[in-house]
Amino acid sequence: MNTQHIDRLAVVPCETHALSEGRPLRIGDGFQAQTYRHAEFRGLMDPLIMVDHFFMTEPTFGTHAHAGLSAVTVMFEDSQGAFRNRDSLGNDVDLAPGDLYWFKAARGALHNEATRPGARTHALQVFVNLSAEHRHDAPEAFHLAAADIPRLQGNHATARLVLGHADGVAGATAPDIPLTLLDIDLQAGGRFTHQGDSEHHAWILPVAGAATVTWDAGSADLRPGKAIAFAGATNISFSSEDGAHAVLFRAPPLREAFVQRGPFAMGNAAELDAIEADYSAGRLGSID
Repeated sequence: MNTQHIDRLAVVPCETHALSEGRPLRIGDGFQAQTYRHAEFRGLMDPLIMVDHFFMTEPTFGTHAHAGLSAVTVMFEDSQGAFRNRDSLGNDVDLAPGDLYWFKAARGALHNEATRPGARTHALQVFVNLSAEHRHDAPEAFHLAAADIPRLQGNHATARLVLGHADGVAGATAPDIPLTLLDIDLQAGGRFTHQGDSEHHAWILPVAGAATVTWDAGSADLRPGKAIAFAGATNISFSSEDGAHAVLFRAPPLREAFVQRGPFAMGNAAELDAIEADYSAGRLGSID
């Protein structure tokens, strides 16, 4: 696996926004994704490390380890069937369309996720960075059912408040960081506006349809697959002539240097070596 030194994330980015179409990823006949990495967004994706927008129709990855980050599964409502999530903490959960599973691996834990037979999973897999203060915490996880996610109303638009706070409404709370996640559905002629802290970074992925996003310092046309990140926004407004679907992540940047090696993110290479040694020796637990 490649080791990535991302020292520039520890400083304030010079750019106000960055765009990327990511890259396609296909594994076997049952997994295809568009994957987006922090290095493509010039520090503006912080605290996110990676996002995979994926479809899965058959088990692909098997049991694997994570450490130094949270691995978050965001199920879209058009998924079909169940997506089984298991981990070395003893959790065994079937995710339904619209659910979320937050797996804070921290000092290291095992994870296994796979479609149930006949299922078609449409989802995001998100790696959220952890600060040095929390990187060696005990692992923990929580499951959020779609029925418990509040909905916000816009003008011919709705948004699922999956995490965080918006318009005086409280969604679920992410561990260790005040992250807001909105799953936004715009009807034809729809508009939705979100107000937040200008010190937070915003990362937006258009999922379907054409839309426009405007914020304090600019605007951009959104089309499926072309993600955008920016800073310095108080109001973020989405509009669409024909209807669109997009997701918005908003959180304060950590601005801490880290080193990533595959599913691990740590403060330095020695910590990564130690985690890999623990994994090889079976010290990260097991999934029965």
